[in-house]
Amino acid sequence: MTVPAPHVRALVHPVHPRHPHRRAERVPRRPHPVGELTPRHPRGACAPARTGQSVLAARFAHRLVEVLTGHRPAGQLQRHTSLPGYQQLTALVRTGPLRPRGRLTAHRLGRVYDSAPTARALEVCVRVEFGPRHHMVAFRLERHRRTEQWQCTAVEAR
Repeated sequence: MTVPAPHVRALVHPVHPRHPHRRAERVPRRPHPVGELTPRHPRGACAPARTGQSVLAARFAHRLVEVLTGHRPAGQLQRHTSLPGYQQLTALVRTGPLRPRGRLTAHRLGRVYDSAPTARALEVCVRVEFGPRHHMVAFRLERHRRTEQWQCTAVEAR
Protein backbone atom coordinates (compact mmCIF):
# COMPACT_ATOMS: atom_id res chain seq x y z
CA MET A 1 0.00 0.00 0.00
CA THR A 2 1.34 3.39 -0.98
CA VAL A 3 0.87 6.36 1.24
CA PRO A 4 0.33 9.65 -0.56
CA ALA A 5 3.02 12.23 0.06
CA PRO A 6 1.95 15.23 2.11
CA HIS A 7 1.26 18.44 0.23
CA VAL A 8 4.12 20.86 0.87
CA ARG A 9 3.80 24.56 0.12
CA ALA A 10 6.81 26.42 -1.14
CA LEU A 11 8.26 28.76 1.46
CA VAL A 12 8.13 32.46 0.75
CA HIS A 13 11.29 33.08 2.76
CA PRO A 14 14.15 30.60 3.03
CA VAL A 15 14.48 29.00 6.46
CA HIS A 16 17.51 29.19 8.71
CA PRO A 17 19.05 25.68 8.88
CA ARG A 18 19.30 25.43 12.69
CA HIS A 19 16.24 27.46 13.64
CA PRO A 20 13.23 26.73 11.46
CA HIS A 21 11.21 29.60 13.00
CA ARG A 22 13.81 32.18 11.89
CA ARG A 23 14.25 33.55 8.43
CA ALA A 24 17.51 33.23 6.55
CA GLU A 25 20.13 35.96 6.77
CA ARG A 26 18.87 39.31 5.59
CA VAL A 27 20.56 41.35 2.97
CA PRO A 28 21.98 44.51 4.57
CA ARG A 29 20.36 47.75 3.49
CA ARG A 30 22.26 50.52 1.81
CA PRO A 31 23.13 53.28 4.29
CA HIS A 32 21.68 56.74 3.67
CA PRO A 33 24.03 59.31 2.24
CA VAL A 34 25.59 61.37 5.00
CA GLY A 35 24.57 64.84 3.78
CA GLU A 36 21.04 63.93 2.72
CA LEU A 37 18.18 64.03 5.22
CA THR A 38 15.24 62.01 3.96
CA PRO A 39 12.31 61.26 6.25
CA ARG A 40 11.35 57.61 6.61
CA HIS A 41 7.65 58.47 6.78
CA PRO A 42 5.81 61.21 4.83
CA ARG A 43 4.90 62.93 8.10
CA GLY A 44 8.46 62.61 9.39
CA ALA A 45 9.28 66.04 8.00
CA CYS A 46 6.66 67.60 10.32
CA ALA A 47 7.96 66.64 13.71
CA PRO A 48 6.13 68.39 16.55
CA ALA A 49 7.78 71.14 18.56
CA ARG A 50 11.30 71.21 17.17
CA THR A 51 12.28 74.71 18.22
CA GLY A 52 13.21 76.16 21.58
CA GLN A 53 10.06 78.31 21.58
CA SER A 54 7.66 75.34 21.56
CA VAL A 55 6.13 76.30 24.92
CA LEU A 56 5.45 79.82 23.65
CA ALA A 57 3.88 78.42 20.46
CA ALA A 58 1.64 76.00 22.38
CA ARG A 59 0.46 78.67 24.86
CA PHE A 60 -0.34 81.17 22.11
CA ALA A 61 -2.08 78.48 20.03
CA HIS A 62 -4.30 77.61 23.00
CA ARG A 63 -5.30 81.25 23.54
CA LEU A 64 -5.78 81.89 19.84
CA VAL A 65 -8.11 78.91 19.45
CA GLU A 66 -10.10 80.08 22.49
CA VAL A 67 -10.59 83.45 20.76
CA LEU A 68 -11.58 81.84 17.45
CA THR A 69 -14.10 79.53 19.13
CA GLY A 70 -15.69 82.38 21.11
CA HIS A 71 -14.51 81.30 24.58
CA ARG A 72 -12.27 84.39 24.98
CA PRO A 73 -12.71 87.97 23.66
CA ALA A 74 -10.40 89.02 20.82
CA GLY A 75 -9.30 92.12 22.73
CA GLN A 76 -7.27 89.98 25.10
CA LEU A 77 -4.81 89.22 22.28
CA GLN A 78 -4.65 92.78 20.95
CA ARG A 79 -1.40 93.68 22.69
CA HIS A 80 0.18 90.42 21.50
CA THR A 81 -0.57 91.02 17.80
CA SER A 82 0.55 93.50 15.20
CA LEU A 83 -2.07 95.68 13.51
CA PRO A 84 -2.38 93.49 10.36
CA GLY A 85 -2.43 90.37 12.54
CA TYR A 86 -5.20 91.79 14.72
CA GLN A 87 -7.23 92.75 11.65
CA GLN A 88 -6.93 89.17 10.34
CA LEU A 89 -7.90 87.82 13.77
CA THR A 90 -11.02 89.98 14.08
CA ALA A 91 -12.06 89.10 10.51
CA LEU A 92 -11.77 85.40 11.40
CA VAL A 93 -13.78 85.94 14.58
CA ARG A 94 -16.53 87.67 12.55
CA THR A 95 -16.71 84.98 9.86
CA GLY A 96 -16.46 82.25 12.49
CA PRO A 97 -14.79 79.25 10.77
CA LEU A 98 -14.16 77.69 14.19
CA ARG A 99 -17.47 78.63 15.81
CA PRO A 100 -19.36 75.47 16.79
CA ARG A 101 -22.56 75.08 14.77
CA GLY A 102 -25.65 73.58 16.30
CA ARG A 103 -25.03 71.96 19.64
CA LEU A 104 -22.00 73.15 21.57
CA THR A 105 -19.14 70.71 21.51
CA ALA A 106 -15.85 71.07 23.30
CA HIS A 107 -12.81 71.61 21.14
CA ARG A 108 -9.54 69.75 21.55
CA LEU A 109 -6.15 70.88 20.34
CA GLY A 110 -3.96 68.40 18.57
CA ARG A 111 -0.20 68.60 18.31
CA VAL A 112 1.38 71.99 17.83
CA TYR A 113 3.84 72.02 14.92
CA ASP A 114 6.32 74.87 14.78
CA SER A 115 9.29 75.86 12.70
CA ALA A 116 11.68 78.78 12.85
CA PRO A 117 12.47 80.11 9.36
CA THR A 118 14.64 82.80 10.97
CA ALA A 119 15.87 83.51 14.48
CA ARG A 120 13.25 86.26 14.88
CA ALA A 121 10.24 84.41 13.42
CA LEU A 122 8.21 81.34 14.34
CA GLU A 123 5.59 79.69 12.12
CA VAL A 124 3.08 77.46 13.89
CA CYS A 125 0.11 75.29 12.95
CA VAL A 126 -2.27 73.31 15.14
CA ARG A 127 -5.14 70.94 14.46
CA VAL A 128 -8.40 71.71 16.27
CA GLU A 129 -10.95 68.92 16.70
CA PHE A 130 -14.70 69.46 17.23
CA GLY A 131 -15.95 65.90 17.61
CA PRO A 132 -15.89 64.47 14.06
CA ARG A 133 -14.92 67.83 12.46
CA HIS A 134 -11.32 69.05 12.19
CA HIS A 135 -9.88 72.47 11.43
CA MET A 136 -6.34 73.82 11.00
CA VAL A 137 -5.09 77.08 12.47
CA ALA A 138 -1.81 78.58 11.32
CA PHE A 139 -0.11 81.71 12.62
CA ARG A 140 3.23 83.51 12.53
CA LEU A 141 4.97 85.01 15.54
CA GLU A 142 7.75 87.57 15.09
CA ARG A 143 9.92 89.45 17.56
CA HIS A 144 9.21 93.16 17.73
CA ARG A 145 12.33 95.07 16.69
CA ARG A 146 12.19 97.54 19.60
CA THR A 147 10.65 95.67 22.53
CA GLU A 148 11.90 92.16 21.61
CA GLN A 149 8.49 90.71 22.53
CA TRP A 150 6.80 88.09 20.37
CA GLN A 151 3.86 89.36 18.31
CA CYS A 152 1.42 87.51 16.08
CA THR A 153 1.70 89.00 12.59
CA ALA A 154 -0.52 86.64 10.56
CA VAL A 155 -3.40 84.24 11.30
CA GLU A 156 -5.23 81.77 9.10
CA ALA A 157 -7.91 79.22 9.95
CA ARG A 158 -9.70 76.65 7.80
